[in-house]
Amino acid sequence: MKFDLKYTDPHSSARAGLLQTDHGAIETPIFMPVGTAATVKAVHQHELRDDIQAQICLGNTYHLYLRPGLDVLQKAGGIHQFNGWKGPVLTDSGGYQVHSLAHRRKIKEEGVTFQSHIDGSKHTFTPEGVMDIQRVIGADIIMAFDECTPYPCEWDYAKKSMELTHRWLARCIERFDNTEPLYGYSQTFFPIVQGSTYPELRKISAETIASFGREGNAIGGLSVGEPAEDMYAMTELVTEILPKDKPRYLMGVGTPENILEGIARGIDMFDCVLPTRNARHGVMYTGEGIINIRNSKWRDDFTAIDPESPVHTSTTHSRAYLRHLFVNNEILGMQLATLQNLGFYLWLVKEARAQILAGTFLSWKNQMVKKVSTRL
Repeated sequence: MKFDLKYTDPHSSARAGLLQTDHGAIETPIFMPVGTAATVKAVHQHELRDDIQAQICLGNTYHLYLRPGLDVLQKAGGIHQFNGWKGPVLTDSGGYQVHSLAHRRKIKEEGVTFQSHIDGSKHTFTPEGVMDIQRVIGADIIMAFDECTPYPCEWDYAKKSMELTHRWLARCIERFDNTEPLYGYSQTFFPIVQGSTYPELRKISAETIASFGREGNAIGGLSVGEPAEDMYAMTELVTEILPKDKPRYLMGVGTPENILEGIARGIDMFDCVLPTRNARHGVMYTGEGIINIRNSKWRDDFTAIDPESPVHTSTTHSRAYLRHLFVNNEILGMQLATLQNLGFYLWLVKEARAQILAGTFLSWKNQMVKKVSTRL
């Protein structure tokens, strides 16, 4: 992987870059649609590529390990061959599932033992094993195995968890550096900064992660319930420490406002289930604000779903029609809403990049934050 930093906004820390992988180039800042189980819910691969112009998608190690299983993925020739998505893929190592499945797991120095949410069977993830699993999945960018602390979190627990994450990181790197990709293309490894919302811990973790000199770095453990102001403060502190010539990935973030504020603080890569999950419940993001399409006010509104949307279906179907689909539980409603939301998120980061290159990002961002936070 190669990262070229093209331009940094003189009025903020916003950056425009180009990330090269063996499955294609990625213009940053970028939003990555989440395809947890080898699919972005309600969206076909050709729609990801052609309609909303996604440049990279996510998969999840925990879910793919359980289903379809490593034997199937290896026989298929990796994730790209299995699901037909030919662009770059990033896999989350399963560290977040360690956090979210607290009632089903035990954390030890060796790794994490957990029960499958599918059938209750017991499994163990170690740093070495997670590297091997991600080699089999075949993602272009693979993540370190970490512990994502909850919020709120006591200082002592956050410190012990961060130190465990750092020890696991050293083991991840040793295994990664002593193994080879399986499918004829390169893979890149990103460490993850932890430390909850404690500035001194975040500083230690960022310095530790930077010292390993990997091709990119991630910030984890945010967007887990903490106030947005804390998320922004931790992000700003960490990006001031992480190398400027490496891509920075803020994991699991977030709303359109969160993304704009993250870009302003020097973040290059984002992912979140919010646009797809909310779409399936009739909540849509547009350039003018947030729409709950189930509301009766849209019953006879025949204007386009989003007149300014880059997604063709959002300009050819009306809000009244989409509401009708949701009221009748038609699957097409979820599909159209998902395309709108992902299309909007990808337009947002693309436009942010254009504004950065034009030197007008900060004033544009301040205007857009107000719009995208408004409920229509």
